[in-house]
Amino acid sequence: MSIFYEIEFAKYILPYLATVSALVGKGTAGDALRYHLQTARQHGVTKEEMAALLTHLAFYAGWPNAWAAFPVAKEVYADTADAEGRGGFFGLGEPNDAYAKYFTGRSYLNVLSKPGEPLVICNVTFESGCRNFWHIHHAAQGGGQVLICVDGEGWYQEEGKAPQSLTPGDIVEIPAGVKHWHGAKQHSWFSHLAFEIPGTETSNEWCEPVTEAEYPQD
Repeated sequence: MSIFYEIEFAKYILPYLATVSALVGKGTAGDALRYHLQTARQHGVTKEEMAALLTHLAFYAGWPNAWAAFPVAKEVYADTADAEGRGGFFGLGEPNDAYAKYFTGRSYLNVLSKPGEPLVICNVTFESGCRNFWHIHHAAQGGGQVLICVDGEGWYQEEGKAPQSLTPGDIVEIPAGVKHWHGAKQHSWFSHLAFEIPGTETSNEWCEPVTEAEYPQD
């Protein structure tokens, strides 16, 4: 980063981010927030930077306040979405090839956090009918996973329980040691934010695929 960019950021961009942060913290998601989001964009704040800001703010301002801001931000940055509008406000990302063997169907991954940050946050997008295999997040202490649904419609199911329908705004807290799966509905793309809860001796165990008989038919 050049010294010129640092000066420009501090002088022109940081004040708008600070204002947006204050409005989200107060739960203000109307015209005032829209105006300051538009102004921030006009002064060079990208969609990716705004998505990162709102995601991190959620842990301090609370997910209800942050979630109220997401639709406004999505509207302000609407013309920057990919041609198909997939991935919601957080973007489609790249094909999730590294984990493709654990998915039925095709998925995409957009890593939102920066290298070295203690909490890795990813936007995972599933094509229609795509779902991951049954799996378990293990931990000696702590651990588990949280899903924040951001676009489309999907399913979440824990072993021994009925499937749970998911739509934008739904939050799923998955304790360590619980066998589960999640993915898109048969006729809808689906995106959720996913982050692992910090813990000790954490690991992920992939199990068998979700069968056609287990997978809900919308």
